Amino acid sequence: MISVTWLKKRREHWIELEALLERVEKHGLRSLDQHELQKIVLLYRQAAADLSALRQDPSGSSYGRHLSGVLSRAHNSIYGGTRSETSALPRFFLYTFPDVFRRNLNFTVAAFALFLLAAVVGTLLTLYDPDFPLEVLGPHMVNTIERHEMWTHSVVAMAPLASSSIMTNNISVSIMMFSTGILAGTGTVLLTFFNGLLIGVIGTACWNNEMSLQLWSFVAPHGVLELPSIFIAAGAGLRLAFGLLFPGYLPRRQSLVIAGTEAVQMLLGVLPILVMAGVIEGFISPSALPVPLKFAFAAAIAVLLLFYLFVPIKAKIALKAAAAK
Repeated sequence: MISVTWLKKRREHWIELEALLERVEKHGLRSLDQHELQKIVLLYRQAAADLSALRQDPSGSSYGRHLSGVLSRAHNSIYGGTRSETSALPRFFLYTFPDVFRRNLNFTVAAFALFLLAAVVGTLLTLYDPDFPLEVLGPHMVNTIERHEMWTHSVVAMAPLASSSIMTNNISVSIMMFSTGILAGTGTVLLTFFNGLLIGVIGTACWNNEMSLQLWSFVAPHGVLELPSIFIAAGAGLRLAFGLLFPGYLPRRQSLVIAGTEAVQMLLGVLPILVMAGVIEGFISPSALPVPLKFAFAAAIAVLLLFYLFVPIKAKIALKAAAAK
């Protein structure tokens, strides 16, 4: 087990590393003198060794999560500090966002599990009480489904305007899921549960009226981007709540700052994905393309998204080099 003495001794070095990182992030590497440059590299290597030790002991998991975040910042500062500012945005989407997503994957998985639970609840309530969709969807949408009609005709008629409206709505929902995490996670949980309940009710109502193929062929092309983005945004809200409620050995304010930084990075990372989902939902999802083609398109987009999120950039480069040979 990790000893208190070891933690106290190593923590002093972590704090020193964080202090140097704050200077670098505010003023750049040029703000450090030669001794401090050598010091930050040494502290980075020592912290990496400390993280390896923490990961071998379950009692050090909370410290490991914090130190992992520090090391991520240090890596970006040390190895990315000499690059021009114009490379900051590509570097964020290529390196920072996927790395932060993987590091906080448990929060996204928790959001997905909550959404799935709510969808099951919505399905069971609709099967048990056929009038339940009226309370959730309203009479207009229920009547449309009962007439075996999709509610997407207006999207086809005004594709550019509808696409813009869809993007705005999706981004608003994601921001709400993230920001309400500051309310100890209650807002994030409620919003995620309601969205899951809604998809469960709609899916079951369409199934009862033999419209499942119409529904899911519409949802699939954009849903493979939109739904994961919503789960990540909800995961960002849960990350924020976790930092607030469980600061560990850190002062609550510092824990919240660290959690907030990672949560904001998670939210910013999904915004372009939501824009792409809005374009697809406005132009492709409601189109007259053959159903098999829509599902094939959705599968291809899903594979690309998984590759982007889960395969580290070094592995991507190695795969590209292997394919070129």
